[in-house]
Amino acid sequence: MKDAPSLTPELLLHAYSVGVFPMAETRHDTEVFWVEPRMRGIFEMDGFHISRSLAKHMRQEPFQISFDAAFREVMIGCADRSETWISQTILDLYTELFELGFGHSIEIWEQGELVGGVYGLAIGGAFFGESMFSKRTNASKIALAYLIDRLRIGGFALFDTQFITPHLASLGAIEIPKATYKKRLKAALELEADFHAAGDRVPTPYDVIQRSIQTS
Repeated sequence: MKDAPSLTPELLLHAYSVGVFPMAETRHDTEVFWVEPRMRGIFEMDGFHISRSLAKHMRQEPFQISFDAAFREVMIGCADRSETWISQTILDLYTELFELGFGHSIEIWEQGELVGGVYGLAIGGAFFGESMFSKRTNASKIALAYLIDRLRIGGFALFDTQFITPHLASLGAIEIPKATYKKRLKAALELEADFHAAGDRVPTPYDVIQRSIQTS
């Protein structure tokens, strides 16, 4: 179903609260269609898997990490591929949601260059992961590790990945039926989670790895 050009940030927030999300056919499409998967991808808060090789790479601290420092640039990085559902309409609307405090991103930097990241929306105790990108080995995995660490500290109960891919599954993502997802979504939306509960300090790789081990 195609939507009218009157798509607003408020309408997007309502859509997420009832379990649907928008996508565009192509980067050039000015309209969107609504998606409600029969099987929904999620990360359990204690289900993200940091492998030994990823932990080793993290301890080497090859990158610099930041939070909410380059939200729109992360979206642009995610859209930088031959085919994408991130249109200009979606880019602008999610930028508005970021400015309203609902959008969040984890950025991965290498000597001042943005080389990876992940972004999504937070409503109540639910985080809706939208997309991620990586220009360096493990950059998107490290972004996810820091994101989930932040969600745990902030009291989030649901991390929605929308769909599941072999890459996400290898990191611990699972699928649940739509009905189960909606029950968990309803419960999560009633919580008062805080993306910024961990403060501005970027935790060390050791802290992120240790907390992951303790909760898995």
